[in-house]
Amino acid sequence: MHTNPTSPLLQLSGMQVAYGGIKAVKGIDLELYRGELVSLIGANGAGKTTTLNAIAGSLKIAGGEILYEGDKVHVLPAHKRLRRGIALVPEGRGIFTRLTVEENLRMGAYTRNDKAVIEQDLERVYTMLPRVKERLAQVAGTLSGGEQQMVAIGRALLSRPKLLLLDEPSMGLAPLVVEKIFEVVQSVAKEGVTILLVEQNANLALEFSQRAYVMESGRITLTGTGTELLTNPKVRAAYLGEAA
Repeated sequence: MHTNPTSPLLQLSGMQVAYGGIKAVKGIDLELYRGELVSLIGANGAGKTTTLNAIAGSLKIAGGEILYEGDKVHVLPAHKRLRRGIALVPEGRGIFTRLTVEENLRMGAYTRNDKAVIEQDLERVYTMLPRVKERLAQVAGTLSGGEQQMVAIGRALLSRPKLLLLDEPSMGLAPLVVEKIFEVVQSVAKEGVTILLVEQNANLALEFSQRAYVMESGRITLTGTGTELLTNPKVRAAYLGEAA
């Protein structure tokens, strides 16, 4: 594995994903560089979640390549991609509702055996997510939606990701809570974790992102900096609720 700091951390080239013969993702190209926060926006059913699941390894690709640190990772199973530093916070959070908050967080470190470092990482997560620290002994299923989302992010951080895939972190949450979640996402990015964010709230996603891709019906139709896309009349009309 030879990593050139100027080469992309993640590169999708011509990636296709199909469900029962129907192509959900139709040959997309996408690049992510170390330390970037990039978002993927688009309407429901555009193929955004499918893209994240394919990168994480929970879906097989039907064509093209996924290169990570210069290596073809589409041939690896999901747990091996996790070991390499690719972590997914799925849509709907996917936390273990019957386990305590602390047990959920520790599940994030299941591929690791560096006990002392895991404890340090837990402390880091507690500092970043004080609300989570207050509820360590609580059963995760009894938390509010926002708290569950924070636990899901904390759990992913315990795998020590280099690349964090976030799928709809603000879904179903009150505006104030969404603000809090985005503050957390920003502090994760500041720690040097590269983030690919799928987010229904396009306005917020673009405000926080250095770059973004717009996805329509399984294709990438537009790309630019967050600011460029925020001011693009097409994007404003389609995703930011403004009349063209």
